[in-house]
Order: sequence, then C-alpha cells, then structure tokens
Amino acid sequence: MPMKYLRNVASLRIDAGKCIGCDICMSVCPHNVFELRASKAVIRDLDACMECGACRENCPVGAVEVQAGVGCANAIIRGMITGKVPQCGCESGPKPCG
Repeated sequence: MPMKYLRNVASLRIDAGKCIGCDICMSVCPHNVFELRASKAVIRDLDACMECGACRENCPVGAVEVQAGVGCANAIIRGMITGKVPQCGCESGPKPCG
C-alpha cells in the first residue's frame, strides 16, 4: 500500500476535456494514483500523490497538471529522508505541513 502524505494538499489536477484515455499516467505513476473511468483518466487517490511529475511529463496531450518538486507532499518526503522538519513554503498558510 502506498504511503499517505497530507490530505487534500497535492497540486495534481486532470483536464478531462483534454484526456484521451491513453493510460500513460497510470503506467508511470509510482503510487497508483490514477484509474480509467469511461475512457478517461481520473484521480483515484489524490492523497497518495507525491508530486513527482512523471504523469505530467509523459502525458502526450498536456491533460495532467502537477507542480513537481514543490508543495507539501514533496516537503514531507524530503523531511522523512533528511530527518528535518518539512519546509514547503506554506507554513504561514491555513494548512501548514509540520
């Protein structure tokens, strides 16, 4: 089972109007975030997204948006790896990482 990070903070979005249902995002996602419904990719588990950007980089039609390497999910992962307090830039916002 993939790790869960913070609830509802990942920057991942899909433009259903652009999606062609090629399933590449499903193939490259390391945490099984996507699934196909009615021949379109949908986000199955936003909270499992680690914002790596593989889906966005591989989408042939630009239907996937994600801010890779930024945001709370990335900060949590870096904090776990380095043993430091997560720093994502939202510490002063309504939902800080730490």
